[in-house]
Amino acid sequence: MAQSNIKLTSSEIASLWTSYLNNCMSKQVLTHMLQHVKDREISNAIRFSFQFAQKQEKRFIKIFQKDNFSIPQGFTEADVNTNAPALFTETFCLAYINQMAKVGLVAYGGFLAMSTREDLIAFFHHGLHNTSKLYHLTNSILEKKGLLIRAPYISIPKKIDYIVNKKYLSGFSLFHKKRPLNAVEVSHLFMNSQTNNMGLKIALAFAQTTTNGDVSAYMLRGRAISQKHLKLFMDALVDEGIQSPSSSDKGITDSTVRTFSDKLMMFHISLLSASGVGNYALAGGASQRSDLLLNYERLSMEIAQYAKDGADLMIENNWIEQPPPTMQT
Repeated sequence: MAQSNIKLTSSEIASLWTSYLNNCMSKQVLTHMLQHVKDREISNAIRFSFQFAQKQEKRFIKIFQKDNFSIPQGFTEADVNTNAPALFTETFCLAYINQMAKVGLVAYGGFLAMSTREDLIAFFHHGLHNTSKLYHLTNSILEKKGLLIRAPYISIPKKIDYIVNKKYLSGFSLFHKKRPLNAVEVSHLFMNSQTNNMGLKIALAFAQTTTNGDVSAYMLRGRAISQKHLKLFMDALVDEGIQSPSSSDKGITDSTVRTFSDKLMMFHISLLSASGVGNYALAGGASQRSDLLLNYERLSMEIAQYAKDGADLMIENNWIEQPPPTMQT
């Protein structure tokens, strides 16, 4: 059968629908950032990301039309106030794009792996390639400006060792000290500290610019959760004598002018929550010390409940589009 006549699979429909919504949301956030960033290098990075989102939207629509796929409403210019003052500092904008590029690399990699039709493999490969370029570009600018946050340094291994005692897996004991963290565990603690640091600033920015009391309370709750999780991860590193570098607290402005629609802000936070649950699941599976595993499981449940409450709020206000069902009614 010719590739052009092959129907979309459930995985491909899900990947297209999810990716389109994420792309629409990103485009509107970037629209706001572009209006206020003056630094040439940072502006160029934002413009690269914005133009990529524009081109992707056109490619999405072409696929949707070819396959008679109902185009999701997503997000439009109506979801951003172009007259609002800057909500984020320039360096935060750069760090934000870098972080969202990391999220995009994981997402596009997953969408690519779930696709079998040749045009969709090419589509998601193109997205992965350009997201990789964006990540490299923002990393280079961050390093040039002295803002690149590197993971903690540890000793380079000089020999091969095997685990010879089951106590290696234990994080709780009254009779002996916990073993030191290994490189894999340190890497996940660092990564999750960075994502929570970013998340708490975004939640605060959204809380101070919404006029909806329920949304503001939800964002402040998210900020508190991120602060708690950040402290736990940082303390775990400090307890091992590992001083993890952190980014500056200066990330958002004092603007209280409504910048984004409540629908967009709630969607953005739901995206970060879903990414957080995925990060914790990966970290828990990779961590061999039982105390870390239990912490990731406990924190995942907290985020899952937070995400559930957010979904309830979005449904109450008709802000959430339904994913494609298995059967059309």
